[in-house]
Amino acid sequence: MLIRIGYDIELALSAPTTVLAALHVHPSRAGDLQAPEQFAVEPALPLLNYQDGFDNTITRVDVPAGVGSVRFTNHAVVADSGLPDPVVPDARQHPLHELPLEVFRFLLPSRYCEVDSELMPFAWNRFGQLPEGWARVQAICDFAHRHIRFDYMQARANRTALQAWQEGVGVCRDYAHLSVTLCRCLNIPARYVTGYLGDIGMPPPYAAMDFAAWMEVYLGGQWHTFDARNNTPRIGRVLMARGRDAADVPITMVFGWSQLNRFEVITDEVAPAAAQPAP
Repeated sequence: MLIRIGYDIELALSAPTTVLAALHVHPSRAGDLQAPEQFAVEPALPLLNYQDGFDNTITRVDVPAGVGSVRFTNHAVVADSGLPDPVVPDARQHPLHELPLEVFRFLLPSRYCEVDSELMPFAWNRFGQLPEGWARVQAICDFAHRHIRFDYMQARANRTALQAWQEGVGVCRDYAHLSVTLCRCLNIPARYVTGYLGDIGMPPPYAAMDFAAWMEVYLGGQWHTFDARNNTPRIGRVLMARGRDAADVPITMVFGWSQLNRFEVITDEVAPAAAQPAP
């Protein structure tokens, strides 16, 4: 299938600053783009793209004095298999001595994932007797899905995994942070992911579109998608960025005061050409 993606984001600013934006399709999905992304910034300021330490494409925008707001827009069409997230029940957990060196950073504590906290004994007490591998990770997602009550009005940019566990409320990033942290507590490498996820294949009613957060877990020699927020295989994920947690992949990072004035996200299946009206 083909999926139309995009956004319209406007930030009010009060002083000269620099903005870093993780707003591109991840290089691993670049081959699925049907044409280059139509990424634009208003006003038309110089842009510098670079790859960060997780191979995400980051755009740097230096905003001069006198510019009161900056607006990011993008439109693209992505080819997708149309299949739900793969489920691999026999994917095994690796003992530590088998893990590749590059995945060990996804076992360590990070800004929003406090592995070295009360979550460590809780994880072992709650999940330590369960079968290792896919079943254990799924049990963690089942727990996070039930434990956290989804509430946009309770969203908070600095809520950690420990606080999400204590408060029992949050949004998709909180489900991801909690499940990532519980996996790491049990020596299962897990990383935080952000991207597009629409309602393709889901029954109505549909919520307003937003970016989504989920996690990838290293089992059986490869990374697998798990989503504690939705907790069911979904169709049409489009990866944008991944890291240790949300601190590594904020949609926009502003070095100074800012206010979000506009935020619209598009994730829609493109109708087949045969279903389009004749010109």
